[in-house]
Amino acid sequence: MRIYFATEDTDFCTRNCCGASRPFTMRILDNMGREVITLERPLKCDCCCCPCCLQEIAVYAPPGVPVGYVIQTWDPCLPRFTIQNERREDVLKIIAPCLLCSCCSDVDFEIKSLDEENVVGKISKQWTGFVREAFTDADNFGIQFPLDLDVKMKAVMLGACFLIDFMFFEKKGNGE
Repeated sequence: MRIYFATEDTDFCTRNCCGASRPFTMRILDNMGREVITLERPLKCDCCCCPCCLQEIAVYAPPGVPVGYVIQTWDPCLPRFTIQNERREDVLKIIAPCLLCSCCSDVDFEIKSLDEENVVGKISKQWTGFVREAFTDADNFGIQFPLDLDVKMKAVMLGACFLIDFMFFEKKGNGE
């Protein structure tokens, strides 16, 4: 059963010139076709060695009302993100695994408390089989979080999932 449907607003030139690093506005629609969440990713260089080019995404729900942000945190070893609320206060952390390849298994990004002591959930890029992984750019993701997590933070986790997909699992070639 489909719960949400996502559409990306990006023009042809942006898609072809910027590839997976492109800026976008993603509109999340419910089953009735109403826009319930908007994700906005600004254009930023994706050079991993430059801490001034860190990625981010803003989450609005309903559209126009900010509910949170996902901000990449510079780290020399592991990809890290900070989840912020609408006041840009840090709420949670996301820590990526050392290896981002998914050879016959899921790739789990742990959602942790601010002190990084407790795992409160995860975002998983799910292994879908050799043929699909090798010959398509389609990905499946799962998000696990506590049921009592604030609904605004759940929307921000959805935004984090899209940012992670674009940063690590989309093909890097222009136009793909």
